Amino acid sequence: MMTELEQIAHESMFIGTANHGYGQHAQEEIRRLFESKVKFQHIIPAEVFLFQIQEDKDAVINKLLHNEPMFLRHIQPVDVEFDWDGSMDELLRNAGSELKLDNGMKTAIQIRKTEQVGSDISSTEIKRALDELFIKQWSIVPVAKESDVIVSIYLTPDKAYMGISKPEQNLSDWSGGAIRFRKEEGQVSRAKFKLLEAERAFGLDLLQYRSGLDIGAAPGGWTSLLLERGMKVTAVDPAKLDAGLLRNPKLTFLQKNAADVTFQPQSFDLLVCDMSWSPRQMAKLVKGLLYALQTGGTAIITVKLMHKKPFQAVKELVEDLSPDLVFQKGKQLFHNREELTVFLIKS
Repeated sequence: MMTELEQIAHESMFIGTANHGYGQHAQEEIRRLFESKVKFQHIIPAEVFLFQIQEDKDAVINKLLHNEPMFLRHIQPVDVEFDWDGSMDELLRNAGSELKLDNGMKTAIQIRKTEQVGSDISSTEIKRALDELFIKQWSIVPVAKESDVIVSIYLTPDKAYMGISKPEQNLSDWSGGAIRFRKEEGQVSRAKFKLLEAERAFGLDLLQYRSGLDIGAAPGGWTSLLLERGMKVTAVDPAKLDAGLLRNPKLTFLQKNAADVTFQPQSFDLLVCDMSWSPRQMAKLVKGLLYALQTGGTAIITVKLMHKKPFQAVKELVEDLSPDLVFQKGKQLFHNREELTVFLIKS
């Protein structure tokens, strides 16, 4: 029988982050994966939470990576937890004595704070002081991207949580999973960010596709990215497309309802759909056009979570599109709101 000390040695703690309002769904996915071995504690209700599991850190990370939850956007391991008096000295003292880094590692320091934490010390000041400390102790190379390790720090008014991990072990190498893209001059819409993030989240390379079908394309955020990736794009929507896109010779715009268009079979190797319709209506429309998607082709579809029953919505969508499309992965992206994005393959 495992002793209390052995049980503690096999426990690990993490901070989980989801889109606001979906923290409980992320927790439910974790609970299903680890059954009765997990305890939760809110940090920011319905968004950020602590979870403690009776398994060691590496085992938990591996299980989450191989069974990635749809609503858990980011995790931070908690290797060190201590009462914090709000001072820089307290942070530096604990970081210097409790954390251990290998010499010469490219290290990214990511700092997050709750709104209740005072502004006496900025995140920039904390990062600069920690960089100096870690350079002195372990000769680290401070970087913002492409790091060997990430040192994550989460601060509340009375607690500090610190952890060390490889970038891929956090589900996202962005702090809190908050992926920020720079808005471009003349950008059609912010929906483009959603498809950019989906490309990363699903491990896709849109440069590898030749011909794309964008259903419900207006005003053209997703169409614009497909064109930038060099594809021939057919965009379908009864509403108007951005006038700047219409000059692109690789674009065919059909200003019609998607139910009223026809194509040659196997015309496209990519189908995308970001429509503000109910999931079942959207699935019916998409299914009616799947003859035009090549076998082995990719579909990227946004699922609107209109009735706050996300697991049921995804289950119904997958069933409605089966067996023509085979579900690969679903993720509520940082740029999703009351929705999530799914990746499927044509069978």
